[in-house]
Amino acid sequence: MKPSPRFIVGATLLAAFAALAATERILERSVAAQSGKVPTFQVDPLWPKPLPNKWVMGSVIGVGVDSKDHIWMIHRLSTIDRNEIAAAQNPPISECCFPAPPVLVFDQAGNLIHFLERPDDPRAPTGGARAEVMPKSEHGLYIDHHDNLWLADNDANAGELIKLTQAGKHLLTIGAPLKPAKDSNDITAVHCATNMFVEPTANEVYVSDGYCNRRLIVFDADSGQYKRHWGAYGKKPDDSDTYNSGRAQVGKDYDASKVSQQFGRAVHGVEVSKDGLVYVNDRTNNRIQVFQKDGTFVTETFINRQAHWYGSSFETAFSTDPGQQFLYNTDGSDQRVQILDRKTMQIIGGFGQGGRYPGQFYAVHSIATDSKGNIYTGETNEGKRLQRFLYKGLGPASTKSTR
Repeated sequence: MKPSPRFIVGATLLAAFAALAATERILERSVAAQSGKVPTFQVDPLWPKPLPNKWVMGSVIGVGVDSKDHIWMIHRLSTIDRNEIAAAQNPPISECCFPAPPVLVFDQAGNLIHFLERPDDPRAPTGGARAEVMPKSEHGLYIDHHDNLWLADNDANAGELIKLTQAGKHLLTIGAPLKPAKDSNDITAVHCATNMFVEPTANEVYVSDGYCNRRLIVFDADSGQYKRHWGAYGKKPDDSDTYNSGRAQVGKDYDASKVSQQFGRAVHGVEVSKDGLVYVNDRTNNRIQVFQKDGTFVTETFINRQAHWYGSSFETAFSTDPGQQFLYNTDGSDQRVQILDRKTMQIIGGFGQGGRYPGQFYAVHSIATDSKGNIYTGETNEGKRLQRFLYKGLGPASTKSTR
């Protein structure tokens, strides 16, 4: 008896997923690898489950994990093309689809379990909540040690960070709407901030600030009181230094042999390790700089120094072993996640390539890890996707270079 078309399609899909799983477990490394073993990952091609209510998401611009291993993400509503949300047009031009609420929360099985609507959204929340405050232009999401939600506003006129409960209750605004910081040494507000990290010991929020300023700035996480700030190499930020000051200049005159003494205008991510080191993504300068918590410069490493315009150092996340041995970097230019040895800050592995299939990337932007060591990535621009990579333990590294 001939197999049914449904059986043939199902078998083909299973074979394709099996091939993808095998491919994603092959990791590359640079010749500088020290231990000979790196974390290995396998894409989970059916995670998360499809969204309900004919919802679609825009560019995924922030990912975080809470104490229950629920995965939080924020996407940018303004990036959804009208043809993608034709049912939401007035009048509707087709039966599909509608924009999803900006903040979505998934459980480990991939089910949508919670969401936050914008305060001005006319739709009545069903199964979620309406946030009391929401950024005008979404960028960056962090879940702190009290499971509170932090959001950055990337609008050109934005000067604030927003702290909410998981139910959307407004707890704190640092800065003020429509009153951005005047420059990189104005301590009253931020300007186009990109991301944040709350260090629990001192209860301080570290902010990568960002697309308009060129600094790392620290505030008290409860009162919002200013603590300190610094630029590249721990120096005072200098906005008059125009080398690599904006993404548009990088492709035109970029010189990979020159090392900028200031952050570029895409200070894009920040993480603080358990042993008190601060990791800052200087995206358009293609590097990660490391500091002590008081701003003292420790070291730096470059990702792909040839990456023009877009940059190769987007965000970082730590491995979840007790010593946080590994650092993961999202590289939206090269469409991959690099794995670094945190002690040496050398690239020892990586996974991903450009493409639309599970395990591939289009402008991989955001990254977070859960308690099991699984990685979650968000893709910006036309990627518009959240993916999960299951941690499969340490495995041998390939001899193929990541460059």
